Amino acid sequence: MFDFLSDIGGMIMTPLYYAVSGVVLLWHNFFSIWLDPNSGWSWALSIVGLTVPIRAMLIPLFVKQIKASRNMQMIQPQLAELRKKYGHDREKFAQEQMKLFQDSGTNPFSSCLPILVQMPIFFALFRVIERAARLGADGAKGFLTAADAESLQNAAWMGGKIADTFMSSDHLETKIIAMAMVIAMSATQFLTQKQLMAKNMPPESLNGPFAQQQKMLLYMLPGVFAISGVMCPLGVLVYWTVSNLWTMGQQFYVIRANPSPGTPAFTAKQERDRKKGKDVIVDPLAKDPEAEAKPPVRNQPKSQSRDQRRKNQGGKKPNPPEK
Repeated sequence: MFDFLSDIGGMIMTPLYYAVSGVVLLWHNFFSIWLDPNSGWSWALSIVGLTVPIRAMLIPLFVKQIKASRNMQMIQPQLAELRKKYGHDREKFAQEQMKLFQDSGTNPFSSCLPILVQMPIFFALFRVIERAARLGADGAKGFLTAADAESLQNAAWMGGKIADTFMSSDHLETKIIAMAMVIAMSATQFLTQKQLMAKNMPPESLNGPFAQQQKMLLYMLPGVFAISGVMCPLGVLVYWTVSNLWTMGQQFYVIRANPSPGTPAFTAKQERDRKKGKDVIVDPLAKDPEAEAKPPVRNQPKSQSRDQRRKNQGGKKPNPPEK
């Protein structure tokens, strides 16, 4: 059974080994025009170059992720109403919730797609670098030749070996660089999620169960990635950190250019457009504070003369009081 699963895993991962190693080698040949092919900088920049095609291919998934997050924010009031109405009946609430997701075109799991799609890339890159670090020329994988694997094994970057991990290395420089990269990777992961919640979520959406889950992931995921990071080669940490920086910049641009209604980012865009003299888009979710401050207007009856009141009563004179 184990051999069968291993064969299935090999069939899935082998094409990724060739894809990842092939892209890295293309960038390595490019940077080797100016840099020493055996230097850590040529390999580090080659791994940075790997993020370009990977993240470019993930742009449609990223757009889908942003739309899914926006839809989840917009339907929070409806979810709150369903929770009040069917809170006592979990089965009915689940049915109505799924119906609301379908009607609004919302998939609560879309926000995880970019991370899930990248995980095989992480594993493939990890395996390519790890085998080269451990076996040298005998650890060549994918398109890497024995000479490439040996070069990668011995490449020094900023005083540390790019193929070593924090746990496996005995070099102090490697441990320091690895820990710095782990901190940078975890910090960029945290700031990216924090940016989304602080700028592109309406205040009322920060109190629902979905928001509570997001807050939990906000603090849990960086810790999980930090624990995983100490076992990753420096080269994988380089890819991971650069990928997070790409996500942060891409998300910043999308939130700034096309923010969700009812969010601080939308208000900030209105203010920028107002200063530039552009037409300001009205926030459909914004409440008018002046309208809320004014008390409701009561229609007072118009003052009438005695003849007008008598006419409205059908021309009848009031009965005289009884003596």
